[in-house]
Amino acid sequence: MEKIGCKKLLLYPYAHLSSNLAAPSIALSLLKEMESSASELQVSHSPFGWTKSYKVQVKGHPLAESSKVVTKESTGEKNSSEEKEMTSDALKGESKITSYWKILSPDGTLSNIGDFNFSKYPKLEVLAKYESAKKRAVDEPPPHVALMKKMAIADYEPASDSGNMRFFPNGRLIKSLIERYVTDRVKEYGGYEVETPIMYDSHHPSMVSYFNRFPARQYNIDSEGKKLFLRFAACFGQFLMANEYQMSYKNLPYRLYELTRYSFRREQSGELVGLRRLRAFTMPDCHAFCKDIEQSIQEINVRFDLSRDVLKELGIEDSDYEMAIRFTEDFYNENKSSIEELVKKHGRPVLVEMWKEKFFYFVLKWEFNFIDNMGKASALSTDQIDVENGNRYGIEFVDEHNVRKHPIILHNSPSGAIERIIYVLLEKAAQDIKEGRKPQFPLWLAPTQVRVIPLKEEFAGICDTLADKLSSHNIRVDIDDRNESIGKRIRDAEKDWIRYTLVIGEKEANSKNLSIRDRQTGDVRELIFDDFINEISEQTKNKPFTGLNLPKYLSHRPQLMV
Repeated sequence: MEKIGCKKLLLYPYAHLSSNLAAPSIALSLLKEMESSASELQVSHSPFGWTKSYKVQVKGHPLAESSKVVTKESTGEKNSSEEKEMTSDALKGESKITSYWKILSPDGTLSNIGDFNFSKYPKLEVLAKYESAKKRAVDEPPPHVALMKKMAIADYEPASDSGNMRFFPNGRLIKSLIERYVTDRVKEYGGYEVETPIMYDSHHPSMVSYFNRFPARQYNIDSEGKKLFLRFAACFGQFLMANEYQMSYKNLPYRLYELTRYSFRREQSGELVGLRRLRAFTMPDCHAFCKDIEQSIQEINVRFDLSRDVLKELGIEDSDYEMAIRFTEDFYNENKSSIEELVKKHGRPVLVEMWKEKFFYFVLKWEFNFIDNMGKASALSTDQIDVENGNRYGIEFVDEHNVRKHPIILHNSPSGAIERIIYVLLEKAAQDIKEGRKPQFPLWLAPTQVRVIPLKEEFAGICDTLADKLSSHNIRVDIDDRNESIGKRIRDAEKDWIRYTLVIGEKEANSKNLSIRDRQTGDVRELIFDDFINEISEQTKNKPFTGLNLPKYLSHRPQLMV
């Protein structure tokens, strides 16, 4: 004021100076405080809207260019509205809901956990304790983390968010074959493959409602002022698509399927580890639209058998996992025999989580859980009976009486996340190593199925011819042509988990038989070419195939430093 030679000060709440206005009560208190602090000046203040009583033409102010905006530094903490946007009601309520934990035996006996004898079912006891404690934090990395790096399958991507992995050529080959196999099986079962967006409007009415019934954290995106989120399942796209179908009861069950690459869940950082729990993952997701509970129970039995068989063909036996089943008390009382039928199919006791009232959108959910070397459980195959989303998304069918109804929806993943399948295979391999057995991928998933080693450079041409001949029969073959000793090259084949190794020297070059080192048995056998082809074909039949995803010659491959 001294600089411009003015002794009079007018205080006026000029709202257009800010795009983030305080409440009127705060503005008034600040005006009074400013007036009292300028006692040496002749101060006046005006009411809100005072300038609207006459026309003001602003010519500029000599100090206008010196004005500054002073803001409080961010503490990095989210305000309550942001946190509310990112956390669903279902997720918040999941920690508060009362669960009754029991064991259901194949004979129909329902026991309290404390009364059940776990002596014959140690892994079921681990699952029961793990699930009832709801502790997901990771204390130390499970052994598959070291193996996924050693075998050049996958690794963390430091330039991305936590829980987003990168897959090397070996890993991508394994992952792609599993994806193709699961997709083929779902399509054989009757699923119709679709593709839907990975992001959706957070304020779409059906999204808001469903989000608050689904216990998952999400990634949020702001696009030109529009609030979006990355999908945590394929449900949204398939339900919005089904909304546009005109369906009759004769069309049901109708099955839609998508392999999501990717689904996104913003899991808590302390729970993320290796391939077990991720924030971006690949999920086979098949929804069946059924006319009533009776049909949905019939369908869930079909999908139960499908899931068990898919896991078996992926190298995961029934004995590798434990079953959990979750339901409301009312649904259990009304459908006891159907639930017991699922347990009989499993063939041994299962963990039960029972709720007195329906909290989620489903009334029943079953899952197969793998217990890893650290005693942590991870869900693989799963299915749910959803009684809400048919209505929520306006999906309708016309029944036999020409009445419009909403279908019951089943949510099945016959394998669970693809990354989690690789995690299980590596955890099983780690257990084999611990117990003195040789780790091995199922042959159809092995990045290299046969390795050919020339004893000397003069046999390189014969090795080339043999490798090409084997490759023509859909076998992945590479050649170790490096300038290393034969002993080292054989040891390296062992380290790479190569099932079959063929060393070609003068004797083998002049023989009609192949000398085959079988890593699984530890034997060296002689077979004619056709018998060798038949042996491999028998182990890989009805499975997808793709060629090598690395150079054929080991000397042409760069070294991966992990």
